[in-house]
Parts: sequence; structure tokens; C-alpha cells
Amino acid sequence: MINRENTPLALSTISDVERDTGVAKETLRVWERRYAFPQPLRDPNGERIYPQDQVQKLRLVKRLIDLGYRPSKIIQHSADELRALTGQATSVKTTSVAPPELQGYIDLCKSHQMEALRRKLSQALLMMGLKSFVIDLVAPLTSLVGEAWASGILATFEEHLYTESLTVVMRSAIFAMPQANGNSHGVPRIMLTTLPQERHGLGLLMAEAMCVAEGAHCISLGVQTPLIDIVEAAQAQRVDIIALSFSVAMNARQALDGLAELHTRLGGHAELWAGGSNVALKRRRPPYVRVFALNELQSAIADWRQRHPR
Repeated sequence: MINRENTPLALSTISDVERDTGVAKETLRVWERRYAFPQPLRDPNGERIYPQDQVQKLRLVKRLIDLGYRPSKIIQHSADELRALTGQATSVKTTSVAPPELQGYIDLCKSHQMEALRRKLSQALLMMGLKSFVIDLVAPLTSLVGEAWASGILATFEEHLYTESLTVVMRSAIFAMPQANGNSHGVPRIMLTTLPQERHGLGLLMAEAMCVAEGAHCISLGVQTPLIDIVEAAQAQRVDIIALSFSVAMNARQALDGLAELHTRLGGHAELWAGGSNVALKRRRPPYVRVFALNELQSAIADWRQRHPR
């Protein structure tokens, strides 16, 4: 038995691991039996708890599965071997879509120059304008940071530093935009949030910036909102659209189940929009959800206005 309070190592519960890696609890148990990995410890109550080195390896395994690898072919590899595979699998993609100047932002993260990073981001925002800043810089840069974190190039705390720095810049830009009157004709009332299992908020923030730039009235609930609260807020705020963000880390089954339950609870009183890099949105798009990329939000809002004329 391991006493979590007396060990110097950070340990995660199975729920923590599911949330942080996107690997379902049931899958973790199957892999444990079938592949002898992960190998959790047990707390005084007999519950599984996972050392951080195993959690990090699970992140790499999940990343490679998303890239098309089969678990049986990779799960016995060491963390270093998995990082090498991740680098090989993403090198062509990264080279083809990421402008060379993005490396400067990564370098500032790795050297922990956060004030310089915020200045660099703020200067780019002023030069590019909000929509171009989101589409042409923030979106590819955030993907690059995620890949660097998954492959071990960036430490977890460095990825968090990037997230906080970008959040400060983005939130300031959103506040500086004039808020549209949500009671006016042709102005959609959009509530933005994530399901309870999704704690990543950058995608949500990028979507909010694009919606505000398109003249929508935005109401942000932040991340990890319980379904009942989403429904109550949507009714109280008389929203037209609920926009949800799903990162690659969220379990696909939970994403689809959450969308289905939310659709049922709403009873057609608000449209459901969803975006993000989660595999659930790419392979199995629910018919009652409008799935969009960031650069499609302009046309999506224009389409809403056409369907809701004065």
C-alpha cells in the first residue's frame, strides 16, 4: 500500500489519469491486464494510483494512437522511444504548416521568458488584427506547443506558462472589442463553455475571440461546467447557440455522450456548436451538432443570421 501523503512522488487517481490523458478508465484497466502497462500502485483503500512517469508515458501512447498507431505495437516502448516516434510522426506535419517564426515563441517558453513572450504575442496582435492573430498565429502555435509537450520537448509547467501568457493577451483583446447588444436583431447570443471532463480552455478562448470579432454577443462560462448548469444558464441567458470546445485530451466517448445528453436536456431551445481537435468530432459527427473549425466561424455566424432574419 502507498500512502499518497507520505510519498515524495506525485500520484494520480484513475479519474485524474482519464482526464489528463484522454484514455478511458476501462481502457486503462484493459491495458493493465493485456499489456502489463500501466502498473498502478494502490492507496490505503485499494484504489489505483499512478506515478507521474506512467502518466507521461500514457500521454505519449494516446498521442501516437491519435496519429494512427495501434496500442499493441507501441505500449511496450520506453518513454524515450515513444517521444522519438512522436517526433517522426509529427515532423512532416509540423514542418509543412508551422512558419519558422513560431520557433521563437517555443524558445521563449523553454527559456521561461514569459514577459517577453507576452510582449511578442501582443505585438503580433497589434500588427495582425484579432481574427488573423487567432487563425494564422495562435491556432498553429498552440498545436505546435501541444506536440512539443506530448513529445517531451516542453515540460508540463512550460506548457502551462504558455497557456497563461496567451490567456492574458487574448482576454485583454476580447475585452477591448465592443460587445454587441445581445437583444438586437441579427446578433446571436453565444454561450461558450466545456463539458465537465474538459479542462483545456484555449480553444474556447480562441472561439470567443472569433465570435466577438464577428459581432456576436458572447457569454463565457469557462471550463468544466456541469451539464445541468449549462442548461440553466442557457435558459436564463436566452442564448441562441451553445459553443463547446473539445481538446484532443478528452475521452471521445465522454465527448459524444455529453453532447447527446446536453442535446436531450436542451430540447431544441438552443443550437449546439462544437469545435476542437478531439477525434470524436472528426470521425463521428452527431447530426444535432454543428462542428466547425475556427476559420469557419465567420460563415457559421453568417448562416445563422440568414436563418434568423429580422
